[in-house]
Amino acid sequence: MSGWAAMAPAPVFALSTQADRGATKLQAFDLADVDLAEGPFLHAQRMTEAYLLKLEPDRMLHNFRVNAGLKAKAAVYGGWESEPTWEDINCHGHTLGHYLSACALAYRSTNNKRFKQRIEYIASELAACQQASGNGLVCAFPKGPALVEAHLRGEKITGVPWYTLHKIFAGLRDAASMAHSDTSRAVLLRLADWTVESTRPLSDAQFESMLNTEHGGMNEVFADLYSLTGNADYRRMAERFSHKAILEPLAKGRDHLDGLHANTQVPKIVGFQRVYEITGEPKYNDAAEFFWRTVARTRSFATGGHGDNEHFFPMADFAKHVFSAKASETCCQHNMLKLTRALFVHDPQAEYADYYERTLYNGILASQDPDSGMVSYFQGARPGYMKLYHTPERSFWCCTGTGMENHVKYRDSIYFHADSALYVNLFIPSTVRWKQQKAVLTQTTTFPESSGTTLKLELEQPAEFTLKLRHPRWSKAAVVLVNGKEAARSSHPCSYVDVSRTWRSGDEIELQLTMEIATDSAPAAPEIVAFTYGPLVLAAALGRDGLASGSDIIVNEREIGKYNDSPFTPPRLRGDPGTIARSIRRGDSANEFLLVSTEQKTVRLMPYHRIAHERYVTYWQIEPPAV
Repeated sequence: MSGWAAMAPAPVFALSTQADRGATKLQAFDLADVDLAEGPFLHAQRMTEAYLLKLEPDRMLHNFRVNAGLKAKAAVYGGWESEPTWEDINCHGHTLGHYLSACALAYRSTNNKRFKQRIEYIASELAACQQASGNGLVCAFPKGPALVEAHLRGEKITGVPWYTLHKIFAGLRDAASMAHSDTSRAVLLRLADWTVESTRPLSDAQFESMLNTEHGGMNEVFADLYSLTGNADYRRMAERFSHKAILEPLAKGRDHLDGLHANTQVPKIVGFQRVYEITGEPKYNDAAEFFWRTVARTRSFATGGHGDNEHFFPMADFAKHVFSAKASETCCQHNMLKLTRALFVHDPQAEYADYYERTLYNGILASQDPDSGMVSYFQGARPGYMKLYHTPERSFWCCTGTGMENHVKYRDSIYFHADSALYVNLFIPSTVRWKQQKAVLTQTTTFPESSGTTLKLELEQPAEFTLKLRHPRWSKAAVVLVNGKEAARSSHPCSYVDVSRTWRSGDEIELQLTMEIATDSAPAAPEIVAFTYGPLVLAAALGRDGLASGSDIIVNEREIGKYNDSPFTPPRLRGDPGTIARSIRRGDSANEFLLVSTEQKTVRLMPYHRIAHERYVTYWQIEPPAV
């Protein structure tokens, strides 16, 4: 059986075959084996599904057909896809790649055949482009293949051709692996073979020089291709596309990230971990693990995001960057979660799951406008600023593309399994079908409105296995009840509570946790504080004073920081941060709290992911106590 056939049901980012040498300890569940129940995540998924079905494939395909010498069937979309303002970045066509990935995720999650139809239509059109042009390259750049050819010759270019092509590679991969699209597979392999041949003349030094330009996760997709086909050329490409200037210092435990463009690096690191899986070479895993520890532990904001104006900065300068309107690029959070998930299945530590949860709520879920389904680029912490969302047809930012994917794959990291263990990582209302144990687990919860969750098992026959329930860092204790009786207790946050027994159909498990108000600050700036409740960052909801209706829907992401920049004075806080945190009281609604400012005004706090269409504060510059 071929790798493609063997792995057809696999969820994205979990492709593996016998060709892989860095074996995982855990397996992810197929997206088709997990259902979401009503709650904010299912709502976000539905909003994105609706947006995907409103977009017109022929408009995304316009430039691909023109470059292949074919007549376009519809007018091209605006923004990054065609408008002169963004011509220099040469990201034309990246949206189509993200769209393919999103449709594959949506199809695998919902079995809605409309997404499969979209995939097959786009793949057939790309196949027609390949046929017309006489080679495997498909691209939408204004100058067509000339941009890529100049890049291969080592000439100075503007733009990021391999970054853009990576999105098309990844979309076709996801369409083939999750939607069983044979046409997508054929187009992908022809594109991959074109890449192999077009880069073959490059020396190692020339190839490495080419990688100084942003190139996305090209090493990851070629590692996937090798895993799925066993073609040694693809393994060689995965290693050639692994940027040695980034790999080698990280593998030696050296943090050289200051000043680097953040989202140029994160996809490379995701690729390093994937290359480790196909080669077994420790340096790739060492680099990925060190990068994750560095970014997640020391370079992240309370929300799980990082960076200012898309770049890493020295954490000694935290105070100079934290209040930027252009911090926490959503693409970076998207890719950090991919990396976290990839590392977790090799080393299932609760710390990975804790970071995943924090970033999922405060970064990914928080990035979507719950009313329109549009998403944000940056999620900065400038006091009194607001979230800014893309337009449906003229703002095809990188974060628009990852945003299409983010909200249709929530089910991919709730549960994991080994031969005789089921991991419950996230507290999201859902059902998982564990086929190996002939078990169905249903999770019922209103988390984070309540602090625990309840699980119920349905089994064809009694089965012996271990439930591993995450005891998150934010809960001092965890108690597990089975059928109303205490079965386990943990006083070790950031761990798993194991419950091993012979389970029977109808068994009910309750996980009891505690959520408290706490503070989060960076060592270099202890006076700058965010307030948290469990995994949630709390934001001050400051209303719409001075804001026009619709002023949070924007076209030009380069102007973030200038939109809605009218004078605004946010409330102030004075005193000891811990004392202020203890003074916070509950409001009238779930997860809403009240805080009294220095001006003796009552400030309403709520989870950051629920903030939309109004000004907010997440980080506070705490003034010293009055003498």
